[in-house]
Amino acid sequence: MQVERISDTYHRIVFSDGNELFLIGTAHVSKDSVAEVASIIDQESPDRICVELDEGRLASKTRKQSWEDMDIRKVFKEGKGFLLLANTALASFQRKLGAQTGANPGDELLGAVKLAEEKGIPLSLCDRNIQTTFRRAWARSSLWKKCKLLATLISAAFSDEKISPEELEDLKKQETLEGMLNEVAKELPSIKEVLIDERDIYLASKIYAAPGHKKIAVIGAGHTNGVISTLGKLESGSAVKSVEELDTVPKGSGIGKAASYIIPTLIVLLLVIGIAANGWDQGLRTFLYWIAVNAGGTLIASIIAAAHPLNALCCAITAPFFALNPVLGVGMLGGILEATFRKPKVRDFERLNDDAMRIRGWYGNRILHCLLVFFLSSVGSMLGTFVAFPLLISRI
Repeated sequence: MQVERISDTYHRIVFSDGNELFLIGTAHVSKDSVAEVASIIDQESPDRICVELDEGRLASKTRKQSWEDMDIRKVFKEGKGFLLLANTALASFQRKLGAQTGANPGDELLGAVKLAEEKGIPLSLCDRNIQTTFRRAWARSSLWKKCKLLATLISAAFSDEKISPEELEDLKKQETLEGMLNEVAKELPSIKEVLIDERDIYLASKIYAAPGHKKIAVIGAGHTNGVISTLGKLESGSAVKSVEELDTVPKGSGIGKAASYIIPTLIVLLLVIGIAANGWDQGLRTFLYWIAVNAGGTLIASIIAAAHPLNALCCAITAPFFALNPVLGVGMLGGILEATFRKPKVRDFERLNDDAMRIRGWYGNRILHCLLVFFLSSVGSMLGTFVAFPLLISRI
């Protein structure tokens, strides 16, 4: 396999069978990338176009969805609240960058799709389903890493930092991207592996398997080196993870499930020890202290989230008992009740992306507000649990 680097963002790859691949690395919110993709497609006249999209993301970008397409209460019941929150925050960050540069996220990908349709060129969607990617990342992350990921995404979504078109174009340079990805790997190695490394393999495998003698592939610049490296391995017959393997969501390990029972077990153990050491009266008072601290933390967090008053009260009352059951969570209850008391409307879904870029939007948009209540009530209960530990120990 021969690789010719035409520019920082553009490579020509010739395989041993003579087939050609023109690999274009783009910034997903760059006007220049949109123009570059269109120019190269016109110039090279490929017999197939491959893009970094999956069927779900393409559909969401090309057709208007109705509110009936999303049941927010079902999302919480299935335990996907954190996934939707992370996905929304990431989309908000990309949309905010696009607003600064005048390009919507993924315009260059949609441009390639449109040109394929206009010119009658076969199209291959080569990316992994975004929900599979997030679920794999979530399944492989500890509670602390999940909190770091959410904090990073949410802070990025609300950041007022401006980025110039020149700085954005600089992000497409390999040395800049490699430095950024190395920093991500240090802080969140499992997240980087799922979001970047696995998708490098997935994209390369799909692009390599796509039929055609002269193909053009449009991918994010951050995947360029990884895709080229994987293409070399596929060409030489070296082993790489299969697409089927990367499309599965790993089940939680027995150790992980056991770890989720540690905190509830410790709480119950401390209460039992307190009763044994100080009698039923003192043990009951200790239990009531535990309830007060946990319920209080949840109530304060729910008030900060501006939850419906009845919802805030229900969350506060049930939080101590949900904390003892790792299968359930007060955030799930809070999200479901908020969607029940304040049912989202069609316009909330239609304005979802725009509202997600502003703090006020997370309170005004009923879908985002459900996510906010879900998240803050979960955090409030968690903080209440940790604050209660020293109190329980001191009363033994």
